[in-house]
Amino acid sequence: MKDTEDIIKEIHEAFGNNEYPGDAFLQGSFEGCEPFDEVGPFKGKTDWRTVDPEFLDGHAAALSFFSEAGFRFFLPAYLVADLQGKLRTADPLFHLTHGFSDSSVEVPTKTRIFTRKFGKSAFLNPRRYGAMIWFDYARYRLSVFTKEEAKAIVTYLRYKRDLDSLGPDKERIDGALQSFWMKRSLEAPSAESLKQHITEEEKYLAELKSGDGDST
Repeated sequence: MKDTEDIIKEIHEAFGNNEYPGDAFLQGSFEGCEPFDEVGPFKGKTDWRTVDPEFLDGHAAALSFFSEAGFRFFLPAYLVADLQGKLRTADPLFHLTHGFSDSSVEVPTKTRIFTRKFGKSAFLNPRRYGAMIWFDYARYRLSVFTKEEAKAIVTYLRYKRDLDSLGPDKERIDGALQSFWMKRSLEAPSAESLKQHITEEEKYLAELKSGDGDST
């Protein structure tokens, strides 16, 4: 098992150069007041490395309401705080593993026993998302991470699994590693390729704005 300080160093190296998405692009859900109440306090916090663990714990639900950009930017703060044993409420592990394994519970009623399914093959919300299941949503939301970031997340997940190899999280972690994270850590676009793409897009838009791209 890797030492926690080595894992924290890997997280800093993988996520340390990420740019703040901007205040307007942190919130992903706009249903009700809770998303704003949870995500709003993160506005202006342009360096995730300086966010206090108590603040993160006080806004544990923000992990559910961040946009993909906000989730990618602030996740490492939660991971580091968790590795340091400073989280009491926030659970970044859940958000990295939910949707990759199945579970169910039987609920008896007056007339019959209902089987309630959760996780991988459960429908997300048929009225809104049709046939989308949690597995589809998890892969979509977590595809925001680069190869280097995914590798750091794999290291974190392995640490959490080995820390409590007989605990209830092992099956969820193994399911997530096998279904998504191992492949993501090998095949995701690299940080450098993402940086190059952004640079080229900026140059292209600058050319269009200047009129030099006009062939007429």
